[in-house]
Amino acid sequence: MSPGEPVSPGEPVRLWPDDAGEVLTLQRAAYVTEAQAHGDLAMPPLTQTLDQLRAELADPAVTAWGIHQNGRLVASVRVRLAEPDVAEVGRLVVAPDRQGHGLGSGLLRAAEARLPRRVSLVRLFTGEHSHANLRLYRRLGYRETGRTCAGDYELVHLAKPLPS
Repeated sequence: MSPGEPVSPGEPVRLWPDDAGEVLTLQRAAYVTEAQAHGDLAMPPLTQTLDQLRAELADPAVTAWGIHQNGRLVASVRVRLAEPDVAEVGRLVVAPDRQGHGLGSGLLRAAEARLPRRVSLVRLFTGEHSHANLRLYRRLGYRETGRTCAGDYELVHLAKPLPS
């Protein structure tokens, strides 16, 4: 595959605790640019341990999805049912060499489509300097609901109502 070539995202697959090593490798690679943009190399996605990630993926309230290309995990996302009708999206990551090919938006749409029918609201957050993420989320119907301080930058909280 050459750079800039459109990619068919592939069918998302469920990720389990046994996938934690591959997910953590992808997560760290994807968050380096976010950490640099925010001047924060201690962001939780970069400091999360393998054991913490295994426990997260084993949590019955969490569902993780991933996309593989040529046997390699190139995108993943985690969704936590925070309340019976509210889901929280976290750690939507795409391998740096695959960013800009529609994998993140495709995976987020797929995760939303797989939510239980009772879920009427999806929430997420990203850093204020994550301009590509903010564009993506807004394009997919997420709207800012507030901001919180995270040291020298703010986290932008967004939400999207789902059709009932």
